[in-house]
Order: sequence, then C-alpha cells, then structure tokens
Amino acid sequence: MTLNRDIDTHVPSLLTAPPRTAPSEHDDRPLSILRMRERPEGDAGVVNGGPGRETVSVVIPTLNEEKNIAWVLERMPPIVNEVVLVDGHSSDRTVEVARAIRPDIVVLTQNCRGKGDAARVAFAAATGDLIVMIDADGSMDPAEIHRFVTPLMNGYDFVKGSRFLTGGGSTDLTPLRRTGNHMLVRLTNSFFLVRFTDLCYGFLSFRRDCLQALALTAHGFEIETELVVHALKANLRIAEVPSTELPRRCGTSNLHTFRDGQRVLRTLIRERVVRRPRPVVDPIDHRVLHRWQPPVAARTNPALSEVTR
Repeated sequence: MTLNRDIDTHVPSLLTAPPRTAPSEHDDRPLSILRMRERPEGDAGVVNGGPGRETVSVVIPTLNEEKNIAWVLERMPPIVNEVVLVDGHSSDRTVEVARAIRPDIVVLTQNCRGKGDAARVAFAAATGDLIVMIDADGSMDPAEIHRFVTPLMNGYDFVKGSRFLTGGGSTDLTPLRRTGNHMLVRLTNSFFLVRFTDLCYGFLSFRRDCLQALALTAHGFEIETELVVHALKANLRIAEVPSTELPRRCGTSNLHTFRDGQRVLRTLIRERVVRRPRPVVDPIDHRVLHRWQPPVAARTNPALSEVTR
C-alpha cells in the first residue's frame, strides 16, 4: 500500500490565486481543487502586506505541557498577532510557563475534556482573520506557520499539513500509526473523491469567516478529521502543504492509537452517510460548574444558592 505522492503536481502555486476557469467534465484535477468557492479578484492578500495585512491567531490546545510549551511559544514568528491557549485542566505549570514566556497570551480553560472540545473553545475565542492550529508538544515547528498562512492570503479557505508531500516528513510516526493513517487516507479519498496524502495531522489553518460553515462538534482527536471532511462538505477551497513532524520533546502523548483511530473511522463513516448536521451535546466538567456564576435568583436568595452548590 503506497500513498499517492504526486498530488503536489496538481496543486497550483501558493503565491498566486489559481486560474478561475470552469472545470470540464474530463478535468482530472483533485476534487479538493475543483470544488472551489470563487473569490472576487483582488481579494487575495499578500504575505508580507502593509498595514492592511490580515491578522493571524494561533490556537494551542494543551494538557500538562509544562516542559514543551516554552519551546513552542518562543518560536512563534512575527506574523502571529494573537496566541490562544486552551488548557484542559492541567495539573502542572503549563499556564504559568506560557504566561511567563508570552504575557499577551489569551488563556482559556475548556469546559469539558478532549482535544476537540479545546479546539472548539479556542476557535470561538480567536479574533484573527486567519486561524492556525498547532500542537503544544513540540512536534510541530511554529517556523512553518508561514506555509499555512500564505495560501489563505492568496485565495484559499482551508489549509491542511501533510507529512507525505515533497518537503514534508515525520521522525515520530511508528509503523502502526503510519499504516493506520494510510488506510484512513485511502478511505477518505474513496468516500469523498479527493486525493489527500495525509489525514490524522493537526497542523492546519483556515479563514475565521469559514468557522460557522465548518460546523464542528467533535470532542476528541477526531477533530482533525472532522475539520477536513467538513471543509470538503462546505465546498471550501482547500490546499495541502508539506510539513515535518518532530518527536514530542518531553513527556507522553495523550493520543491512544487504537481508541482514537476507531473514533476517526467512526467519524468518516458517519460523515459519509449522514447529510444533516450532528447536534452538539457538551458534558460539562463539575469543576467548571463550580467556577460559573449561579443564576441571578440564586445570588439574591441564599436558600436557593445553597441548593445550587
């Protein structure tokens, strides 16, 4: 089983918007390129534009990454205007270290648990025109962020990283994870008639005005798959760019290969079959409830306040 490595020969240059010609019925370009949402001419930005340059927010879901988060934040390029860190109830000093390295960082605590929930909280809070998601464990180099921002400034709506395009790679993939990813990529390409080269990789970006169209509901690591599939369903203009995955710098990954692989597979099957949006039901962590304000009636009625505790 081999991956299709020639997809980059079909992807237009990232420095200029692709030609705006209607595809013929015999056009063999990938559907992720053919199914484009047209933008008015002149709407594409310039990477190093002047005062009118679009702003960039980087979102980072975290859970006990005290020993890794400093490396990530210290390597943020100057094009990043805002960093939103969503902490998943860490028991270490992740938040304190992050604030010491970057005092202007926006820190939020997620309501529930899981990477998907953290990502949804971060996306909703981000204020930049362009949103980039990156992991907190040092496996993704912030120096590559320009690869994910450049296409968005030149006509694309959604950009996903690929470890299997020329110029990308991984020094962290185990044989088991590599095999599982290959199978899921092939399944995705078969289900949605596209030619992706990677799927289970969380380095990605999109335009903030596309967030509503993405209609995200996932709670766990399947958020990465849901983002990609919902971008396809929303007819967004998608690009793949090469990225190099590094080994986690310290600690143990929160990813569980079999459990999370099954969640990705279930997500793909559900998205292939179900046409209507999936309802969102968030289980609220009891510690979050204690931090939330009680109802107005409870604040004015001590007896009711005791009941709500």
